[in-house]
Amino acid sequence: MFMKAIKVREFGAPDVLKLEETQDLKPDTRQVLVKIKAIGVNPVEAYIRSGGYARKPNLPYTPGGDAAGIVEEVGREVNNFKAGERVYTSGTVSGAYAEMAVCAEHQVHPLPENVSFKQGAALGVPYATACYALFHKAHARPGETVLVHGGSGGVGIAAVQLAIAAGMAVIATGGSQKGRKLVEAQGVGCVLDHGAPGYLDAIKDLTDNRGPDVIVELLANVNLENDLEILAARGRIVVIGSRGKIEIDPRQLMSRNAEISGMVLFNADETELKSVHARIIAGLKNGSLNPVVGKEFPLKNAAQAHTAIMEPGAYGKIVLVT
Repeated sequence: MFMKAIKVREFGAPDVLKLEETQDLKPDTRQVLVKIKAIGVNPVEAYIRSGGYARKPNLPYTPGGDAAGIVEEVGREVNNFKAGERVYTSGTVSGAYAEMAVCAEHQVHPLPENVSFKQGAALGVPYATACYALFHKAHARPGETVLVHGGSGGVGIAAVQLAIAAGMAVIATGGSQKGRKLVEAQGVGCVLDHGAPGYLDAIKDLTDNRGPDVIVELLANVNLENDLEILAARGRIVVIGSRGKIEIDPRQLMSRNAEISGMVLFNADETELKSVHARIIAGLKNGSLNPVVGKEFPLKNAAQAHTAIMEPGAYGKIVLVT
């Protein structure tokens, strides 16, 4: 029997993503085989495919770790899942850009009935990244003010929803009118255009000149210097994304007793990830978390999805459907 999967046989432009027929997969003793319904596309997958990322998989490979679907088969030592259950994945063994994927048991999580497969595909990297940034790196607390600097993409929307659910005041920015309206629809009363002159002054005004306690930074090479000018005393900046270098003045940190930390979800340990996904699943069940799906592409058009994920004006989560 055969299935279809995207294969990358050389690093390069998006057109190296090719749909091929490949052998069906079988789970090992502590693995779960998932029939994929939808796949989340993340910027890191485009960086890896290009060959410019620090971690390079062995060629050929199937990209992706975020997906949602139905358990097809489980290994004989798997106790937490059975065939027919709805799940989402936060990592795979075989790659998610495919009709089937093998996952380690700890990479699979129950998908509540009120969440669609497309929404489930938006959870793995975006929601886990936002949750880890807010609660494990920034130690954000109820009552604090959080600035999500780039709130309309997959991670940004997740950070907004998680912060609101945890009782924080949220300010967010977006680069397009459509994106800002999307963020407003999440319940954020203060959504600013980070391309408009004077938006930093507006953030100061909104916080009575105190500044945000936490800044979730999605494009540090553009925004980090500005973040330091508005950060509250003892504030924390978590850098999630950056596409280049930037020069900052460390005295801005010193004068505020402030912190900058960077993060990559790959560095979270299993205990931290268990906590992260417990919070996500609870939020899905009570309705405080509601993933927003933007553009959809069929699996065969993965190259178009990789082009779209790098374009400005993010709006929700880009997904592939099988």
